[in-house]
Amino acid sequence: MPVISFANPKGGAGKTTTALILATELATKGAQVTIIDADPEKWISQWGALDGKPDNITIISDVAEDTIIDKIDDAASSSQFVVVDLEGTASLMVSNAVAISDLVIIPTQGSSMDAKGGAKTIKLIRSQERVTRRQIPHAVVFTRAGAAIATRSLKNVVEQLKAGGIDMFKTALVERAAYREMFSFGGTLDDLDPRQVNNITQAKHNAQQFAGEVLSRLKASQELAEAV
Repeated sequence: MPVISFANPKGGAGKTTTALILATELATKGAQVTIIDADPEKWISQWGALDGKPDNITIISDVAEDTIIDKIDDAASSSQFVVVDLEGTASLMVSNAVAISDLVIIPTQGSSMDAKGGAKTIKLIRSQERVTRRQIPHAVVFTRAGAAIATRSLKNVVEQLKAGGIDMFKTALVERAAYREMFSFGGTLDDLDPRQVNNITQAKHNAQQFAGEVLSRLKASQELAEAV
């Protein structure tokens, strides 16, 4: 089953939040999802310890450089989707996970610092493509974006990525309180109380669009692989 890894060595890029949003959206649609929590901070494991974790989400947090491939393979044999939240550094663990991923998502805020972190991830992906002798589908997703006007910094980053031929998600994850509340109170977006959290409907729509684009990219990659 598809393995989707989230990587960016720049801290605060929105990697863990984006991974959790995807995993919960897939689970809400009825899919069996395993999350490999390879981030040292273990934010997703802490979320899972709160009330409201869907029964069809399994979290695996005891991973290391020499076990992550086995953990991912085991999860892929029993789940419809494997979501891997990688540590925010360039390491053997990250390299191993990237090498066996069906899609690598690079969360990036609209800043030059995040873009540089994303560039390091892309360089790592290129290296693993040479090692594995296969293309590893990957794309940048912008996180914590404004709901309306794109900042000058974001526009600059977009132009840099376009100039470098880097693929980007059409859907950006907008800055929403609802995404932060999931980590505070557990559960999914569907479990949040609209009387206490603003713009839940907009957050759900944004998350659904992102998950839909991930599924479209996975399908396109599979069709391309079968055609080769």
